[in-house]
Parts: sequence; C-alpha cells; structure tokens
Amino acid sequence: MVMLPKKVKYRRQQKGQFAGLSKGGNFVHYGEYGIQVLERGWITNRQIEACRVAINRYFQRKGKVWIRIFPHKKIKKKPAEVRMGKRKG
Repeated sequence: MVMLPKKVKYRRQQKGQFAGLSKGGNFVHYGEYGIQVLERGWITNRQIEACRVAINRYFQRKGKVWIRIFPHKKIKKKPAEVRMGKRKG
C-alpha cells in the first residue's frame, strides 16, 4: 500500500521550513490508542508503511489500524558522491 499523491503540479517540491507545532490532528478520534510524535520532522511513505506493518504484526490482525497522516511532499536526496546540479534528483 504505497501512499503517494495522485496528481501533482510539479515533479519536485522545495523543502521549506517548519512553521511550528500542530494545532490540530493531535487527538485520538478513532479507536482507543494512538501514537504521538515527540519532535518535528518529515515522515515518508516508507516509514508509514513500516509502522503499519509492525503494528499489524504485533497485534496479529486482532484490531483495526487507522492511518490519519499522508505524505504530501516528495522529499528527494542526492546519492552519495554526486556533484551539485545535473538534475539527478
């Protein structure tokens, strides 16, 4: 279950900066338990998927998992030993 935006205007997006703490989305709306982050940062679709798989494996499919976050931003990183520029991602 890969989570990616369906349609984006541009292929790459600038990273930007964090604006502050979240004002919403930090309450448990579904179920009884939740996971809360302790600091700011980007979260990727692979991290979300790894978390979902680990939770399902721990509970052995006896519960339901709701994922209420979505990776809207594609964060790219250049490979090691590649010079700046040259559109390599």
